[in-house]
Amino acid sequence: MEQELIIRRYQPADEEAVVDLWSRASKIAHPFIEGEGEGERARKLREVYLVEADNWVAEDSGRVVGLLGLLDAEIGGLFVAPEAQGRGVGRALVDHAVRLHGEVTLEVFEQNLRARRFYARAGFTEQGRRPDEETGHTLLALRR
Repeated sequence: MEQELIIRRYQPADEEAVVDLWSRASKIAHPFIEGEGEGERARKLREVYLVEADNWVAEDSGRVVGLLGLLDAEIGGLFVAPEAQGRGVGRALVDHAVRLHGEVTLEVFEQNLRARRFYARAGFTEQGRRPDEETGHTLLALRR
C-alpha cells in the first residue's frame, strides 16, 4: 500500500470519485447528523469546498481513496474511503498537510470517536470546543 500511495493536487476530473468517497466516509463518521453525505451537504462540497479549499487526493493504484481539504493551515476536511481506512491513507494526508504548513489545526465532532482516536495517535491535542452552527453538535478544536 505505502509504495503505491500517491498524494497529488485535486483535479476537477476527481470530483465524482471524491464526492462518492466523502459521502460514504461521512455517513460512517457522522451517523448523528441527519442527511450527512447527501443533499445540501453534498452540494456544498461540490460548489464551495472543492472550489475554495486547497484540495489534495490520495491515490492508490490509480484509484482516489482519500481527500484532504486545506484552508491555509487548517484541515477543513479529511476523508478516506471506508475500504481504505486503517491502511495509512489518513496519516499520509495529515503528514502532507504538516509538511506544507508546519503546525496544522482542525475541528472534529466530539461524537466522532474513531476520528478523535486517529487524531490523538497522530499527535493532535485539544485546544477548545464550540457548538457547530449548522448541526448543534459539539466540535473540538485540535492542533498539531
